[in-house]
Amino acid sequence: MMDRSKRDNHKMLPWPGIRPLDRARALIALDIMTSPVVGVGPDSTLDEVCDLLVTRDLSAVAVIDQGVLLGIVSEEDLIHRAEIGTATRRRSWWFQLFGNNNALASDYLKSHSVHVTDVMTRKVVTVSLSTPIDEIAALLEVNRTRRVFVVNGERVVGIVARADLVRALICARESLPRPVSFHDDASIRREIIGALRSEAWPSIGEADVVVTNGVVAFWGGYLSEQERKASLVLAENTAGVRAVDDHRVPLDIAYTMV
Repeated sequence: MMDRSKRDNHKMLPWPGIRPLDRARALIALDIMTSPVVGVGPDSTLDEVCDLLVTRDLSAVAVIDQGVLLGIVSEEDLIHRAEIGTATRRRSWWFQLFGNNNALASDYLKSHSVHVTDVMTRKVVTVSLSTPIDEIAALLEVNRTRRVFVVNGERVVGIVARADLVRALICARESLPRPVSFHDDASIRREIIGALRSEAWPSIGEADVVVTNGVVAFWGGYLSEQERKASLVLAENTAGVRAVDDHRVPLDIAYTMV
């Protein structure tokens, strides 16, 4: 193996602007991101990256040069390695003859090189400090990635992983107002009907909702099992509701009975 100088290439980039959650506005990347970012320099080796992944229980390490994000080395980048016999299989003779030489060489670098710049993924999803978390959730889903990096200008200042969204969910649920001991049946019914009207999926009508001593009873019919379950959850989440009784039948059965 090439003899490389032993110097500390690990980078911890702090961002002092993290503020506590403010429930008066929508959450943004700044509210939930993890900072500082654990990273290595472009001259780092694969051994350094593996050590960080294992000792700090990380799924990815950023590759950073003077604050600028060059790429990441994640667990996914280390799946196919020659050392453990999982390197990408040699392409067919047809591909070797007529295929892209660049692709073949890239496969070899990815599975054999010990330099992070050869192994890392260069295409990284980034967001700004003010990106709303609903946009972040969409980016995670569309790109099928486990994390996005937060940049301020060109400087990387944080990371938002799926686990950070789960933590935000926990905080949001803990901050929900506690249900009061008593709600008038009429006010409970008005709140449920108003909530149903604000959604696009219900087929239940106003006359099909009855509230007695905090117990909600649904009557009539429903179009789908998912709609039935969703309406039950809507009622359960209404303050003052003690129980929910569902007397509805599927609408196709109801039409048959008429």
